[in-house]
Amino acid sequence: MNKDSILITVVALIVGVLGGYLIFSISTAGKAGQTDGAASAVIGSPIDYSRRIAQAEKIVAQDPKNFNAWVSLGNDYFDTEQVQKSINAYGKALEIQPNNPNVLTDQGVMFRKVGWYDKALANFENANKIEPNHLQSLYNAGLVYAVDLKQPEKAAHYWQRYLQLDSSSQTALQIKAMMKDPDKSKKPAMK
Repeated sequence: MNKDSILITVVALIVGVLGGYLIFSISTAGKAGQTDGAASAVIGSPIDYSRRIAQAEKIVAQDPKNFNAWVSLGNDYFDTEQVQKSINAYGKALEIQPNNPNVLTDQGVMFRKVGWYDKALANFENANKIEPNHLQSLYNAGLVYAVDLKQPEKAAHYWQRYLQLDSSSQTALQIKAMMKDPDKSKKPAMK
């Protein structure tokens, strides 16, 4: 063997040992209850929303046309119950891609949280026009009509369309139960 081959072998051995040590350390740290840094992401520990939000805010400050960063920011605000910030972030994403049914639906859910049912319904209906088989928009439109506006006949229109597309999922079973007994639709969660 020449010097180069020996050097490459030694470097590969060191990298392998260090890599194995890092993987072992991360898996051990997670089992011990640590929720910091890379170990959190690897083992599914709680998400550090404040760090993610700060990173996304930096990205959109530098690149205001970054659709994915706006959606990520909207989602993290959504998950941390920062409703108005979520609405605004989704609004920025929709300025870039106005025909995104998922973002329209997520923003609609946030509109519902602040009691803007007309805006929520407009978003759900737009999402469904863009993608007629968009289950989340159908479910959520029905929920606003059934729970918030107390108009089960209008809810039934959306939920029947939902059930034509999906009749056996957990959500479909929940819809069927709410259609049979409107009192069961008092506290279901939006999706």
